[in-house]
Amino acid sequence: MTDSIMSKAATMEIPINSNGDTGTLPEDDSLEQDLQQVMVSGPNLNETSIVSGGYGGTAEGIIPTSSIKGSNMHHSSSSSSVTAEEMTRGVAVEKLETMKKWGLNTYKCTKQMISERFGRGSRTVDLELEAQIEVLRDTKRKYENVLRLARALTNHFYNMVQTQHALGDTFADLSQKSPELRDEFGYNAETQKLLCKNGETLLGAINFFVSSINTLVNKTMEDTLMTIKMYENARLEFDAYRSDLEELSMGPRDAVAMARIDAAQQQYQVHKDKYERLRSDVTIKLKFLEENKVKVMHKQLLLFHNAISAYFAGNQQQLEQTLKQFNIKLRPPGADKPSWLEEQ
Repeated sequence: MTDSIMSKAATMEIPINSNGDTGTLPEDDSLEQDLQQVMVSGPNLNETSIVSGGYGGTAEGIIPTSSIKGSNMHHSSSSSSVTAEEMTRGVAVEKLETMKKWGLNTYKCTKQMISERFGRGSRTVDLELEAQIEVLRDTKRKYENVLRLARALTNHFYNMVQTQHALGDTFADLSQKSPELRDEFGYNAETQKLLCKNGETLLGAINFFVSSINTLVNKTMEDTLMTIKMYENARLEFDAYRSDLEELSMGPRDAVAMARIDAAQQQYQVHKDKYERLRSDVTIKLKFLEENKVKVMHKQLLLFHNAISAYFAGNQQQLEQTLKQFNIKLRPPGADKPSWLEEQ
């Protein structure tokens, strides 16, 4: 602003009288205000400027000497600040582009979903794969029920073992304090101790059964269902871009429309490849899951049956042999301390 005002003042014609006095200016007040503003906003007396081109020269001819002195000093910091600004601008543009693509993809998928729900749009269906997926979901629900019941059995049986433990301690204490019933209390105390020991062994087998079922349901099956969810999302995207390509193909064929059709064709091919890849992944995972499920459940059901049968038959030796057969090591709560059976 100062440069423009100084240029205005330098190029203005000032009439001179015969005696050398200046004449009256038509814009005397405005000129005085401009000059006052120049004086107020003018350069600092501590700074020196080199002016090229004379008083009436353009602003490009004014070179502050302070910038010449500090040019080398501030060059590095200026470059780094410009680089940081460019990086920030690049990140912002990238985020904006990502949000734009996400918004467009979400719009297309939502449109396709609504069209399918109201029966106006077509969807790609693999009948064999869809049937296998539905069987898996039904199997998972049933296994979750088995897991819930097995955990309930574990809790109830644990409480019973703890009750037998307390009852055995009570009988043992009464056998010491009741001489007339020493033998009777002693027999019952030994029986409860034996039942408690066998119960702890059976609890180890049931806990192993519950842990294996939990891994199968909440890890192996859940992993396959996550892949299925990705496959279903890819199917929806594929159908959305397929429908978009079909709509564009039915429209006009001018230059702009052909460019849009080419772009839609590329997006269609990308999502088609993604859909087919995930469909293949789901098929493979379903196959391996079925094999793993049969193998795991065969072992766990045999363990459960043998352990339960041996416990209720009172066959302590067979019960212990069952745990050895399946490599189950008992680690009851408080394993660091000797059990009450060892203390007796």
